[in-house]
Amino acid sequence: MDTWKQSFNAIWIAELIAIAGFATTTPIIPLFLHDIGVSDPVALNFWTGLSHSGASLSMAIFAPVWGSLADSYGRKLMLLRAMFGGAVLIGLMGLATEPWQIALLRTLQGSITGTVAAATVLTASLVPAAETGYRLGLIQMAVYLGNSIGPLFGGLVGDGLGYRANFFATSALLALAGLVVRLRVREDFSPKPRAGSVLKNAVPDFSPLKRSPMLASLLAVVFAVQFANAVVAPMLPLFVKRLSGGVTGVGSISGMIISAGSLAGALAAALIGRVSGRLGYARTLFVCMLGAFAFYLPQGFVKTPWQLLVLRLGSGVFLGGTMPSVNALIARWCDKDRQGATYGLSSSISSAGMAFGPAVGSTVASVAGYPAVFFVTSAILGGIAAMIAGPARAEAARRAPAEVESAAPRAGAAGKEGA
Repeated sequence: MDTWKQSFNAIWIAELIAIAGFATTTPIIPLFLHDIGVSDPVALNFWTGLSHSGASLSMAIFAPVWGSLADSYGRKLMLLRAMFGGAVLIGLMGLATEPWQIALLRTLQGSITGTVAAATVLTASLVPAAETGYRLGLIQMAVYLGNSIGPLFGGLVGDGLGYRANFFATSALLALAGLVVRLRVREDFSPKPRAGSVLKNAVPDFSPLKRSPMLASLLAVVFAVQFANAVVAPMLPLFVKRLSGGVTGVGSISGMIISAGSLAGALAAALIGRVSGRLGYARTLFVCMLGAFAFYLPQGFVKTPWQLLVLRLGSGVFLGGTMPSVNALIARWCDKDRQGATYGLSSSISSAGMAFGPAVGSTVASVAGYPAVFFVTSAILGGIAAMIAGPARAEAARRAPAEVESAAPRAGAAGKEGA
C-alpha cells in the first residue's frame, strides 16, 4: 500500500475516534449543568448557550492562527496539538462543580482544538490532486460517523455511570486518537516558515482571499450552514426531554436521535463525495440545502421523540452532502502551499457560525419555545438554497455543452461498432 494511503487511513481512524470523543460529551452538557445545580430553565438555557458559543467563538479566533502555523511548521504537528490539548482540557471538565468552570474550560477547548480543520489540511497535503475531493469527502464521513457513535455511547455512559464520567471517556478517546496520528502518519511536507519569530508566523494569512474571490463566497456558505446547524444542536436534548415527558433514560434517547442524524449524514457524505464532481458541486449544494429545508421545517411540529428521529434522519442525509462539496471547491481554488491558511480561515468562519448559532438558539427557545428554533433553522437553510440557486443554474448551463460534446464521440464509436 502506498505511504500516503497508509497515512490517510490513520488520519481517518484517528479523526473518527476524536469526533466520537467530542460527541460523547457535548450533547450531555445541558444535562450535566442541571445535575450540578442549574435548575432554572432560563439559567440553564443561558449556560448551555454560553458553553457552546464560547468554544466556537474562541475556535473562530484561533483557527487562522493554527492554520498559519501549519503552513510554517507542519500540518501533523497541528493535529497532534488539537487532539492531545483537547484530551487534557476535557478531562479537567470532569472535575467541574460550577457552570462557569464548564463555560471557561469549553472556551479554552475551542482555542486549542480544531481537529477537523487540522485533519482536512493534513489530508489535502498528503493525497494526490486527483484524489482530493474523494478523500476529503471520506474525512467528512468520519466526522459524521463520529458524531453518530459518540452521542449514543455518551448517553449510555451518562445513564450508567453519571454524566461526569462522559468527560473522562472523551479525554481517553482523544488521547488514543493522538497516539494513532503520532505513530502511524507520515507527513511528506517541507515547512516554509516566514522570516521572523514564531509569533510572526502565527499571524493569520488572508492572502488566499485576495488571490481568489471565489473563496470568499464559499466561506459565506460555510458560515450559513454551520450557523443553521448550531441553532438547534444545544437545545435538542432539552427538547427531547420535554417530548419524552421526563421518562428515565432521556440521555440515551437524545443520543440515539442525534446519532441517527449523524449516521445518515455519514452515509450521504460518502456517496455524495464520490458523485458530486460529476453532478456539479453548486448543483449538489442547492439540492442538499433544499432537502434539508424540507426536513427541518416539520421538526417544530413533532409530538414524540420518534417523529423527531425520522425527520432528523432525513435532514441528516441532505446536510451530509454540503461540506464535502464545499471542501472540494476550496481545495480546487486555493494554492497548495497556503492550504493551512485557507482551511484555517474556513474553520474560523465555521466556528463563528457555530458560536452565533447556540446564542440565537437559546434566545429563541427562551422567548418563543423550542419549536421556534427549528423554524429559524429551516428559514436559514431555505435562504442558503435561494442564494446558490443562481450559481447552480450557471453551472448546469456550463456543463451541458461539455456533456453533449463528450457524448458525441461515444455515439459515433457506438455506431461504428454496431456496423
